[in-house]
Amino acid sequence: MSDAVEHDGERPGPTGPTDRAAGPTTDRAADEERVKERRKRRVGAHRSAKRVLSRPGYLDTLRERLAVLDRAPDLYDLDESSDMYGNGIVEALEKKVAGLLGKEAAAFFPTGTMAQQIALRCWAGRTGVPTVALHALAHPEVHERNAFSQVSGVRPVRLTSEPRLPTADEVRDFGEPFGALMLELPLRDAGFVLPSWEELTEVVEAARERDAVVHFDGARLWECTTHFGRPLDEIADLADSVYVSFYKSLDGFGGAALAGPKTLIDEARVWRHRYGGMVFQQFPTVLSALAGLERELPRLPAYVAHARVVAEALRQGFAEAGVPWMRVHPERPHTNEFQVWLPYDTDAVSEAAIRQAEETGVALFSGAWDQRGPGLAVAEVDVRAAGMEWTADDVRTAVAEFVSRLKEETGT
Repeated sequence: MSDAVEHDGERPGPTGPTDRAAGPTTDRAADEERVKERRKRRVGAHRSAKRVLSRPGYLDTLRERLAVLDRAPDLYDLDESSDMYGNGIVEALEKKVAGLLGKEAAAFFPTGTMAQQIALRCWAGRTGVPTVALHALAHPEVHERNAFSQVSGVRPVRLTSEPRLPTADEVRDFGEPFGALMLELPLRDAGFVLPSWEELTEVVEAARERDAVVHFDGARLWECTTHFGRPLDEIADLADSVYVSFYKSLDGFGGAALAGPKTLIDEARVWRHRYGGMVFQQFPTVLSALAGLERELPRLPAYVAHARVVAEALRQGFAEAGVPWMRVHPERPHTNEFQVWLPYDTDAVSEAAIRQAEETGVALFSGAWDQRGPGLAVAEVDVRAAGMEWTADDVRTAVAEFVSRLKEETGT
């Protein structure tokens, strides 16, 4: 699954009973068309809504996206020459990221998938062990079509499939050698969850005991400082290398960076060229990354704090509306993103959410709902600048409006 789809991952559900004449292929095509149309309607409702919890840039028009660069002169000297194959403004961004993460050097990459493949490939060559220990829900395992093994000659092994980060004992007692431990912080597909600081340091120490290097998949590492109560450089210092994204938390056009020892980054630049990642000019994406670091990064702790207000108000609102069971996961969000679980079919909750946005101009749930089991629908909630305007009362009122439409859809 691509990063763009990962952010907004509505997928067709299981194929239902098939028509004898049409067959399962036709059923599947119809299901995919239904999901496509629903997404189009959902995105349109979100874009026209007056109130949302988040307005991710990837849903904007081209004109709106280009507005991110309106203040570009405040970010970089636009009279400097444009970049060519990674110099100039690209080097300036790399230096800034290395400083923020407390690492010797950093390299800009067009995608995080490329950055992490190369990082783990380089570590495999240095450790002599081409095995990477990671979580079963880690991004490379779920969303990258076996890229480690198919492209980079690295063999992933799964430490656990539990909806949490691996424990120190799981790392220490794993039954075969591995050269690198990869930790996704936060673990998105488990609910944007994080360990405690003490648990994280113990896991890192356990890897060191096994002479393994530690790599952080920090696509959303920017959001983690509140939970850990530590600055970015102190968090990153636990790892030998760190990958960060510029569009997930920071709302840039795209791009990523790999940070670590200079010798590793120098080698990574060589592999970046071999993988086709040495792009001729990248200044628009880099300017958007600089904008994210300047504008969004300082706001993230406030977003996290308000996400916890929203989460509690959601719980209260569903209880007051008489919903028999629901869950916010984690109960106290670790970042500004979390999951909501409801005991309904995805078709019903999706339609209720879209209708609420269309009919009231309030989009409580803007993302896709995913079926996680019979009668269990799960959605991701992201609280950013737009969500800071919501009070707890606003959230509870929106829940009541959503539930009224949900009851209409389910006939309850």
